[in-house]
Amino acid sequence: MISTAIRVARVGSAAELAAAALMMLGFPCLMVAALVPSVYAFAAAAAVTYLADHYLHRKGSYLINRLGKVRAGLSIRFLIRQLLLVLLLARMSLADNLIYYGAIACFIAFFALQAPHGALVTLIRNRRRMPVATRNVDLKSRIRIPDAPPQGLLHRSAEKMLHLDLFAVAGILVGAALDRSGYGYAGIGLTVLLALLYVLALMPYVRGRKIPPNAEQVLAAVDGWLAVYKPETVLYFSGSKDSTYQVNMWLETMEQLDTRPLVILRERVILQNLAPTTVPVVCVPGGVHLMNMDLSTVRVALYVANVGKNIHLLRVPTMKHVFIGHGDSDKLASVNPFSKVYDEVWTAGRAGRDRYAIADVGVRDEDIVEVGRPQLAPIRTWQGVPEDRMPTVLYAPTWEGWDDNPGNTSILLAGENIVRRLVQADPPVRVLYKPHPFTGTRSARAKAAHERITALVEKAAAQRATDPRFPADPAAQAQAGAELARIEARLAELSGAGGEKGDEAEASRDGVVDVTRHEEIARLRTEWNAAYWRSFPAHEHRVIAGAEPRLYDCFNVSDAMVSDISSVVSDFIASGKPYAVTDSAELGVEEFKRQNTAVRAAVILSNGAQELGGLLAAVRDPAADPLADDRAELKRYLLGPDEPASIDQFNAAVAGLARKAETRNLGQANRAAAGGAEAGALAELLPGQRLSSAGETDGVTAG
Repeated sequence: MISTAIRVARVGSAAELAAAALMMLGFPCLMVAALVPSVYAFAAAAAVTYLADHYLHRKGSYLINRLGKVRAGLSIRFLIRQLLLVLLLARMSLADNLIYYGAIACFIAFFALQAPHGALVTLIRNRRRMPVATRNVDLKSRIRIPDAPPQGLLHRSAEKMLHLDLFAVAGILVGAALDRSGYGYAGIGLTVLLALLYVLALMPYVRGRKIPPNAEQVLAAVDGWLAVYKPETVLYFSGSKDSTYQVNMWLETMEQLDTRPLVILRERVILQNLAPTTVPVVCVPGGVHLMNMDLSTVRVALYVANVGKNIHLLRVPTMKHVFIGHGDSDKLASVNPFSKVYDEVWTAGRAGRDRYAIADVGVRDEDIVEVGRPQLAPIRTWQGVPEDRMPTVLYAPTWEGWDDNPGNTSILLAGENIVRRLVQADPPVRVLYKPHPFTGTRSARAKAAHERITALVEKAAAQRATDPRFPADPAAQAQAGAELARIEARLAELSGAGGEKGDEAEASRDGVVDVTRHEEIARLRTEWNAAYWRSFPAHEHRVIAGAEPRLYDCFNVSDAMVSDISSVVSDFIASGKPYAVTDSAELGVEEFKRQNTAVRAAVILSNGAQELGGLLAAVRDPAADPLADDRAELKRYLLGPDEPASIDQFNAAVAGLARKAETRNLGQANRAAAGGAEAGALAELLPGQRLSSAGETDGVTAG
C-alpha cells in the first residue's frame, strides 16, 4: 500500500511521503491549537510544518510543485501559519496587548519585503543569464564577467527569506507561554532586521561593476574567439536532460579528431549535465543567435539526433551535414526518413546501410558511409578463459520499457531462471548481475523481480564464501581495498578542486578544463577499475547496480553475456565473446533472428533458460564453439572491419567530407567572380546567416 501511495503521489521515498502527510495534517492541527487555545500544541504543530516543508524542498519533491499549482504555494503556507498565530493570540485574550499589534505589523512588513526581495533575485538571475554559455572557451580575456553572488543569497532564496519569520513566531510563542512580551518583541525585531538585511545584501549585484556584460558584448566575444580558434568540425546536439548521454558518448571521439572540434548545444540543461571534456563547447539556446554566429570556417557538422532545431544549422550551405546518430540497432529510429536531409549518413557497418535500403525512406546508398563505432575501442577482444580463473558470465538485462510488451525485458519471465541456472552451474561460473538503471522505475513487477534476482545472487555469493573449494586471498583483497580508498580520495580531491562554479556566467568565464587534471582523472578511473576487480575474489558472484564499474568494464572481465534486445548486445558483439539473448516474447528462434539482426550469432534462450548449457559449453571450450565464425561475421557486418581502427575510419570520413565542402565553396566563389556584382551579392548572402528586417532568417523563424 505504501509503494502504491508513493507511486500515486510521485514522491521518491516513504520518508518523503511521510513528510508530505505530516505537513498536510500539521495545518489543521495549527488551527485546532489556535482555537483551543494551546501554545504548546501550536508550537509542536508549527515545528512539524516547518520541518516537513523544509525536508520536501531539500528533496526537490514533486508535491511542492503541485501545491503551487493549486494555490497552496510556499508563501501561502507561511501566511496561513502567521494568521493562525494571530488567531492564537486573539483567543488567548491578548488582542489588547501590544504584542498582538506588533505581530500584525511584523508580518505585514515581512511580506512587504518579499516583493523587493523576489524582484532583486529575478533581476540578478536574468542579468547573469548570458545568451551563450561556454566551456573551454577563453572569454575571460575578452570580456569582464564579475563573480556570481554567494550561493547562499540565491540558492532556494524564497524559502530562505520566508523562513526568517521563524524568529518572530518562536519569540511570540515563548512570550505568550511565559507571559513576557520581551521575547516576542525581540523575535519580531530580529525577523524584520534579517529580512531587510537580506534585501540590502542583494542590491549591489544589480548595479555597477557587478553587472555582467550585455548580450551584444557576449556574442561579440564568442565570435572573436571563433575567429581565432577557427573550428573545422562541429558536433551539434539538441534534446532533453534525459538524452544527454547521446552527446556524451561522442565527446571522446571529438577529442581524437585530427581537425579542430567544437560542440554546439541548444539547451542549457544539456550543458549542465555534459560529461567533462577538453573540446570547446558553446551552448546557444536562441535560434537567432546561432544563425548569426560566425561559423564560416566549419566544414563538417555532425548530428547526433533528428530534432527540429537541427534546421538552424542545416540551413548553412558552406558546411557538409552528417547524421551519426547515438547507437546502431534495429530500432525504427535508425532509419528515420528525416535522415535524407543530410549530405551523408554514417553507420557502423554494412548492417546500417542495408537497413536504409530495406526501409526505402529516401536515403541514397551513395550517401551512406561506414565508419565503425569509435566508442567501442575500450572493449577488448576475447582470448579465451585463463587457466587460473573461473569463467565469468554477465547478466545485463534491459529495463521494462514504457509498455508491457513481454519482449522488452527478460527480468519478468526469465531472469530468475537464468540466474538460478548460472549460480548452480557445474563446473561453476561466476555471475555478474548488472541491471539497467531504469529497472523497476515503471513496473512494480519488474522491481520485485529485480529484488528477487539480487537476493539470489547475494545468497549464492554468501554460500560460495563459506565453501572451501573457493579460497580467498584476504591480504591481496585488503591491499586492493586500500588502493581503492586512496584513488577515491584523490578523485574526490580533484573533483572538488574543479568544482561547480557559482552560476552559468561564472562557469563560462572560468570553465576552461585543466588538461593535466583531466588526464589524471582518466588515469585514476582506469586504476580504480583494476583495483575494484581485485578487491574481492575472482569467483565471487556480484550485483553491480551503480554507475561504476561501467558496462564496458564488465564486458572486459566477462567471458560471456546474457541480455535482451538492446544496444548492449550490439556493443558486446565487438568483444567476439559468446552471448545469449532471451526470446521473452516467445517468437521462436527463426522469427526472433529474422526480426533482430544482432541475435543471429547468439544462443537463443526461452523463458525457462534451458539452453544456457550451450552458452557455457562455448565458454569452457572455445574450440568446440559452433557460433564462433557466425559471431566474427556478424561483428564485421554490424560494426565494420577491425582494421583500420574505427577512429581512423572516422577521421578519414571527416577529412573526405571537408574536402567536398571546400570544393563546393571554391566553386561558388569562382561562379560569383565570373558572374559579376549581382551574382557576387547572392553568393555572399547564401553562406551567411543574416537576418531580414522582419527578424526572420531565410524563411526560418527566429525561435
